[in-house]
Amino acid sequence: MEQADAADSKSAELRLVGVRFSPPALPFIMHPVLFKFGPFEIRFYGLMYVCAILLSIYLLNKEAQRKGITLSKDEIVNAVFLSVLFGLLGARVYYVIFNWDYYSLNWKEIPAIWRGGLASHGGFIGGFIVAYIFLRRHKVPLLKFSDSVIPLVVLSEAFVRFGNFMNGEAHGTPTNLPWGIVFPKGSPAGNEFPDTAVHPTMLYQLFYNLSVFLIVWLGLRKKHFQDGFVAAISIILYSIGRFFIEGLRADSLYIGPIRTAQVMSVVLTIIMGYLIISKKLWIRNK
Repeated sequence: MEQADAADSKSAELRLVGVRFSPPALPFIMHPVLFKFGPFEIRFYGLMYVCAILLSIYLLNKEAQRKGITLSKDEIVNAVFLSVLFGLLGARVYYVIFNWDYYSLNWKEIPAIWRGGLASHGGFIGGFIVAYIFLRRHKVPLLKFSDSVIPLVVLSEAFVRFGNFMNGEAHGTPTNLPWGIVFPKGSPAGNEFPDTAVHPTMLYQLFYNLSVFLIVWLGLRKKHFQDGFVAAISIILYSIGRFFIEGLRADSLYIGPIRTAQVMSVVLTIIMGYLIISKKLWIRNK
């Protein structure tokens, strides 16, 4: 979620190829394109975004009704789409900035988000800014709304990680572990580490995010904590996992020798921890 979540330009040329787990060898079909009709194609990466958006809108509407949030269904749809739009913009700008050596020479590649190249922390920043403005305008408490939406952001990233997997991106470093995956040539992972098993870090993040979502959504959401507690815990749990998974990534974004995602994870954990302690958010409402 800073990530070089993304395939390089060659991933657009990827065709039906095999992915094998090593050892033992296990055939798996990987293809970034679900189907293609003439110039029109549906890619898994984009499809996962659509699925995440639709599911988030559905669950957010249900949760808004339960919590008495004064937004209509249309307003919730507008909030989600605006947050997604500016989240994508923020994610792309963030990614391009930290890969400026490449994009300064390849200007035409900057808008090509369908090929990947989205940094999740940049997306959080962009989405948060527009959501904050939207909620202020509609007089909806930020912390109360955040408890409903942040777990869904974590869930949404799990969907997107499957798109990363089908692209063969957001991959890890070489490994001898039995679940290491040899990605095909033509994918970012396969090009960087040909015929070499690597950590499937995108799948680590997928399953970790699903676990965080289930813990928060099923275990904490209805426990009547102070507004903001569920959101803060979600961010802390996500950040802890992201910090360690990022350490296995081969395509991280850096500030000098430091991985930006790990820096952001530490910063977010400290801020959310301070918020919980300073406002005693763990105290339950009667």
